[in-house]
Amino acid sequence: MEKRDYYEVLEVSRSASGDEIKKAYRKLAIKYHPDRNPGDAEAEAKFKEAAEAYDVLHDPQKRQQYDQFGFDAPGGGFGGGNPFGGAGGFSMDDIFSMFGDVFGGHGGGFGGFGGGGHAPKFRGSDLRLKVRLSLQEVATGVTKKFKVRKDVACEHCHGSGAEAGSGTETCPNCHGSGVEIRTQQSIFGMMQTQTTCHVCNGEGTIIKNKCTHCQGEGVVKGEEVVEIKIPAGVAEGMVVNVPGKGNAGRHNGVAGNIQVYIEEEPNDTFVRDGQNVIYNLLLDFPTATLGGQVDIPTIDGSNVKIKIEPGTQPGKTLRLRGKGLPAVQGYGSGTGDLVVHISIYVPKELNKEEKKLIEQLRDSENFRGDNSTKRSIFENFKKLFC
Repeated sequence: MEKRDYYEVLEVSRSASGDEIKKAYRKLAIKYHPDRNPGDAEAEAKFKEAAEAYDVLHDPQKRQQYDQFGFDAPGGGFGGGNPFGGAGGFSMDDIFSMFGDVFGGHGGGFGGFGGGGHAPKFRGSDLRLKVRLSLQEVATGVTKKFKVRKDVACEHCHGSGAEAGSGTETCPNCHGSGVEIRTQQSIFGMMQTQTTCHVCNGEGTIIKNKCTHCQGEGVVKGEEVVEIKIPAGVAEGMVVNVPGKGNAGRHNGVAGNIQVYIEEEPNDTFVRDGQNVIYNLLLDFPTATLGGQVDIPTIDGSNVKIKIEPGTQPGKTLRLRGKGLPAVQGYGSGTGDLVVHISIYVPKELNKEEKKLIEQLRDSENFRGDNSTKRSIFENFKKLFC
């Protein structure tokens, strides 16, 4: 197979930083690792190819030579007789030794990514809930109560998973390490990998006499009423995370979280636009013509009076500062506005007197739109589509 450019192999640009190269190699090493692709020759070849590319590009001196000469660098070049170029050659053990640098582990097999050897603290899974909020609840924030069915600590064994008086003993399979080492033959020679012990699940100990209520798990199905505080200003699609209220972890482990997905109820009066709320004021023709005062509802349930100037045109907007929605932490600042959009109501039916009055006004110059007013209304109309 024709050798590919090392930058192409790692899917990075030629100007990539050392951190970018390391992250790219980490991603490919996880994807094509032989433990995850047993018997897959193509994956194993890509794993080797990525390791070869990383060996050259993460070393400044080798990278400088490769950038200048390509695979024909002085001293035997790169990608020569051994799988990893002319740098003296190295085995699969050398590949795994790089994992300490790339993955923060301590060498060894694939299981070394987590540092290995320590009994894990089991974490319960997260729960997901949906909550529908009114605009008023969004404006003020609200506390909601939920009855949640979830895993809870077993009361009989107090979450330990063991019967009273029974303890734990060292796992006979991993001898307390929580991991097991496997050695297998590969095209590169003997390869050693490290995995979680299948007997104790990485704890390093096993329970002598399992609790008869939870079968040694330390958790049982139960219910809990959970109070969840929803902050003011949240929006559709946001997620409120409630730590430690999810499923209990096995053997007194760490409880998961509850993730609350926000939905907004439609509102008949207001339209939300970020932190602003929009109110459409349907103004009667006489008030639009003569001016006056009108009451405007707000999201807190109160009304405020606003002044309507004589000759107010449809499409005009008025802004009431600070009458909108508060910002939720991390998503803006301050409080939005209440934006009043004015429409003019034209009567559909008139009695004889009303019709006569309107007909008398038909020919008046004051009831014909001037060019500046036409332009103003047209500009407001265009904004609806921009």
